[in-house]
Amino acid sequence: MRWRPISRDALVEELAERVAARQGWVRVAVDGAPAARPETLADELVAPLRLRGRPVLRVSAGDFLRPASLRLEHGRTDPDAFYEDWLDAKALTREVLEPLDPGGSGQVLPRLWDSRIDRAYRAPYQELPPGGAVIVDGTLLLGRGLAFELSVHVWLSAGALERGTPEDELWRLPAYERYEREVRPQQAADVVVRADHPDRLARLVNDA
Repeated sequence: MRWRPISRDALVEELAERVAARQGWVRVAVDGAPAARPETLADELVAPLRLRGRPVLRVSAGDFLRPASLRLEHGRTDPDAFYEDWLDAKALTREVLEPLDPGGSGQVLPRLWDSRIDRAYRAPYQELPPGGAVIVDGTLLLGRGLAFELSVHVWLSAGALERGTPEDELWRLPAYERYEREVRPQQAADVVVRADHPDRLARLVNDA
């Protein structure tokens, strides 16, 4: 395994080709700590996929957090609760991923819970036509049994992760360390991108 330098444009094109080559609905995860900005890469995939004739729906896992009464039961800065309890994985599965199973309805709820005001969005369902792709960005997405046809992990070294994490979120670092140790996202993801320097990306490749 080695890191191969890759431009952002080339990476986006490579991922778009992989998605476009699949039949039926395609569920894509773009996973990474907030400092890695997985949402940026997820956003950048939209236009190339639409140019290839694939309808696209963007979803953020941050809009599928559990209510504060459950999420913050052990306080606002508990790294184990952040790791285990913040994401409502069942809701994400029910509202976004299962409708895109073979024979599914294609009716996707793009966002569920506004954690800033701790209230449901009341967003309408959107129909994703056959052959469409849903691109879900978020953190700590892998290792939860979520159904994705393609998973991308945007990886940061420990130093880059600490430098890029705001001071008031440094309490989360043990959760990311646990994720590396227990889930091993470099092995779990289909595509791994190193983003210590956002303008100098590298892709993990297997020479075997």
